[in-house]
Formats: sequence, structure tokens, C-alpha cells
Amino acid sequence: MPGSAEEMLEGMRDWGDDLGPSLPPGTKGAESLDTATSMGLLTSVDYGRLVFNLESRPAIRPVNHLVDHGTVIVRTRLTSSIAAAVRSVDGVEVAYEVDRIDPWRRTGWSVVVTGHARTLTDPEQILRYEQLLHPWVDHADTVIAIEPEVVTGLRIIAPEE
Repeated sequence: MPGSAEEMLEGMRDWGDDLGPSLPPGTKGAESLDTATSMGLLTSVDYGRLVFNLESRPAIRPVNHLVDHGTVIVRTRLTSSIAAAVRSVDGVEVAYEVDRIDPWRRTGWSVVVTGHARTLTDPEQILRYEQLLHPWVDHADTVIAIEPEVVTGLRIIAPEE
């Protein structure tokens, strides 16, 4: 079973508390989140958007995921553009974004993981993730692992009235 947020962070590099873009001092309405909080939010949802390069252009696809010991796992079809992009370059750089936004309250959060993706080939790993992760789209026969290198998060705070 995928580990808790604390267990996931054990295997990760020490990224510090504030990697990536941060907000200017005194910014109202939003706050930067540290890595541990961001990873905890990532594990609290089961779908997001995978950003990758498709024919020299940015592409975004919605996928569901799980986080296992700090690695983001997605399943897709061998013939999908995501699988093709990951196969084309060993360890291709991708971004993965998840969020929860409430437009009525004007609150929410967003987490972005940037790292390298690879296709898993170990039959035991594939079987394990096939049992744990059930894609919303049928015929997902390929497992992709994203190893986070940079994790950033942003919380949007309701404006004071």
C-alpha cells in the first residue's frame, strides 16, 4: 500500500522548505507551501494533470495517480502520447499538477511536481501498481513513475472583507 506523507518523504532528497518560485514578501491572498505540506496535499487527491512535450510543444493530459514512497505513479496506454513521450527520452522531464480550488470562496491550493518520468518494466512493480491504481480510462497497460525533483505549492487564502 502507498506510504503516508511522512514515509514518502523519508526516501526523498532534502529539498528544504522553499524550492521553486516563491511569493514576494507581503503578498496577500496567497502563501507558499513547504515541500512536506505540498506532498501531503498531492497524496490527498487521486487525479491531476501531466505536462509533457509532444512534438516540440507542451501537452497536458488529465490522469489519475497514486504516490508511493515519494514517487508519483500513473497508468496509461502503451499507444498514448504520454507513453510515447516518456519512451522517446530516458528520464524525460515532466511536470505534474494537482489542485483543489473553490471559486465561490476564492480559496484553494495547487501543487506542482517537476521531475523525470520513466516507464516501469519490472513485472512485479507493474503487477503491484495494476492492483493499486485503477485508471478511469480502460486499457491502461503501461506504468509510468515520476521521480520528483522540485515540489512547489501555493495556497490561496480567502480575501479579508
